[in-house]
Amino acid sequence: MKTKFLLLLIFLAASQILAKEFITSSALEIKQALKSVQPGDTIIMLNGQWVDQEIKFTANGTAEKPILLRAETPGKVILSGSSTLHIAGDYLIVDGLHFKDGAIDKGAVIEFRDGTKKLSNHSRLTNTVIENYNPADKDLDYKWVSLYGTHNRVDHCRFENKVHSGCLLVVWLDETPDYHLIDSNYFDYRPPLGYNGAEIIRIGTSHWSMHNSFTTVENNYFERCNGEREIISNKSCGNIYRGNTFVECEGTLTLRHGNNTLVENNFFFGNNKPSTGGVRIIAEDQVVINNYFSDLAGDDAWAALPMMNGVPNSPLNRYFQINNALVAGNIFINNKYNMIIGVGADDELSLPPKNSNILNNIFYKSSNPFVIKISEPQNFTWEGNIFYGSETGIGLPQSEDPKLKKDDSGIYRITYDFLTSFNPADMPLNPFTNKEIILWNRNNPISKKDTGPLWEKD
Repeated sequence: MKTKFLLLLIFLAASQILAKEFITSSALEIKQALKSVQPGDTIIMLNGQWVDQEIKFTANGTAEKPILLRAETPGKVILSGSSTLHIAGDYLIVDGLHFKDGAIDKGAVIEFRDGTKKLSNHSRLTNTVIENYNPADKDLDYKWVSLYGTHNRVDHCRFENKVHSGCLLVVWLDETPDYHLIDSNYFDYRPPLGYNGAEIIRIGTSHWSMHNSFTTVENNYFERCNGEREIISNKSCGNIYRGNTFVECEGTLTLRHGNNTLVENNFFFGNNKPSTGGVRIIAEDQVVINNYFSDLAGDDAWAALPMMNGVPNSPLNRYFQINNALVAGNIFINNKYNMIIGVGADDELSLPPKNSNILNNIFYKSSNPFVIKISEPQNFTWEGNIFYGSETGIGLPQSEDPKLKKDDSGIYRITYDFLTSFNPADMPLNPFTNKEIILWNRNNPISKKDTGPLWEKD
């Protein structure tokens, strides 16, 4: 046994000795280093200004030995001018870069591909910042991050002040599901663009919206993301939005196209700013559970939970009828408008939401009825909901005071006395876990300090 352990130590030591570091000061030197790089190696970018550098990080690591491209000191490699980064290959990691005060004319600042055929898989962008990377013409459309391939991750990054046309981060689909992870990022201020095409995140397109992406967006912090009314635009199937915090964002997390989306454990804080909203529902089998909506001042499509009307025989780029939605276990606190059913209703958007369950939600205080019906929903089930502090809007009487209590962070919490007295019949099941739906968000919201690059917290 001792001999085997000694051999293991020798093997691990040898592996560390064999791994190489390549010191570089330009995109050309990175290209030269890539001719010799092996799995487990590291390419170090020297601190300083990197101007007009087109970096192509094209290589193949392994799950056990990824290849790393990193700043000499996190945050001290400043990429500007027309600098871009292409990540192409398997098991690659980019760490600690800072894109600042530059601009390009097309494509994306960072792409997980090189050309149309060399895509990236199982790769990661982490601990990186893009800020103020804007052209002189705000109508020029390019992205800041474009995700291609599969199983890639963008985490602990900060993105701030994108003022020109184009979604900030896009997941591009093809026939293969993506399984990307976008987590722990800080999405900071984006001013209103004045027209569509200024989302923070878009997953898919209308053309690919009936395909599965299976992308997860979790534990991110969105602050004053005001580019347009879709903060996030879901345009594919099977995605998860979990544990994110939205603060004073003039728009909604919009389930624009695609089905089978899970939205859970998110916090939406409007602080009574105009046009702040929550989750806009469209299409089929959407699940919105255990979220917290507070002080949202938006109306119509910017309400806390607007449910759209649909178009008969809708083409991919219009509005599919809501069918089989589950809205359960959410808390609505002091919002101007909470649920609006039938948003957009007109001669074209003529199909009201149908066959949906609205269960065990708490609606607490509002200046308007909690539910506003522009269109009469078809075959809706309302069970176990608590309405206190305004008219219900659906002909039901108000409930007893749930006696919510603010904690030290300003979050309204359920009191123990109320929990012991409330016993809804026929507790619904979460279709994703087949367990009883968690009643009322007891989590803490992700905070700004929990997200973004680690080097900005030193």
